[in-house]
Amino acid sequence: MSPQALLVALSNVGDAVLTTPVLEALHAFDPRLVIDIVADRRSAQLFEHCPYRGRIVLKDKRAGLGGVVALVRELRRVRYRYVVDLRTHVLGYLLRTDRVLAKWRSPPAGVHAVEEHCAVLQPLVGDRVPPPARIWLTERLRADARIAVGARGEERVLALGPGANWPGKIWPAARYRELAARVCADFDRIVILGNSAERELGEQVRAGITLPAVNLAGATDLLQAAAVLGGCRAFVGNDSGLGHLAAAIGTPTLVVFGPGNPVRYRPWGAHADWLGSPGAGLDDLAAATVAEGLRELLARLGA
Repeated sequence: MSPQALLVALSNVGDAVLTTPVLEALHAFDPRLVIDIVADRRSAQLFEHCPYRGRIVLKDKRAGLGGVVALVRELRRVRYRYVVDLRTHVLGYLLRTDRVLAKWRSPPAGVHAVEEHCAVLQPLVGDRVPPPARIWLTERLRADARIAVGARGEERVLALGPGANWPGKIWPAARYRELAARVCADFDRIVILGNSAERELGEQVRAGITLPAVNLAGATDLLQAAAVLGGCRAFVGNDSGLGHLAAAIGTPTLVVFGPGNPVRYRPWGAHADWLGSPGAGLDDLAAATVAEGLRELLARLGA
């Protein structure tokens, strides 16, 4: 029987994506490991097609103490070789395991969240450069994504993510429309992504775009959105989970930051870059600046 490990992942979509380098590093350390994952319902789908995972065990933070007790009982059914806990201080010590690796015990790390997460493994794997974030897709997901976007042949598709979880992070819809106009010679089609609450915002962006454009906000789940992003030449969006998905799938990714800490929370990987607003809010970030940043990113990557 293969040895088993457990990863206690973070909850939000972007945060969960930033835990995948820990999964990859643990798998590289011992490819025999079957890794169970504790995840939230909203982000658990991200791990569905990971080839070396075992069970996905859902943690409902609204369930209170009773939910924690039920989670511990479920996890104690297995004896783990390692428990890697990125989320709590105590859960690992309540389980049957040979070794707990927890954030509160990890050595000092770099400034990015991924560096902090991967430092948890340092006692096990030593000092190593964290691997890229990763999303695992099937060929069926990729094929369905091509149909949803409607792209033909070698059409160059730009994905836009105009939504975010609070208004201060949202670059105005008018700026997205101006960006699309400024880069229309570099792309053949636009696809807009987001959740169902961002459908109307997606329509505001789409309505002013002259290139063929489709609004898929609210029409995809996380893996379907990742598959769409995987077929795009580039992604531009706000500080949200979509930027992390795009970078993890290897699509050239440019994220615009207003409030927030991009040094710590920017999408992780060689394909990603970010731009900050010169003023207090994102209204001060010009579309011309973002268009120039996008062209520079594509040139650097040869994309």
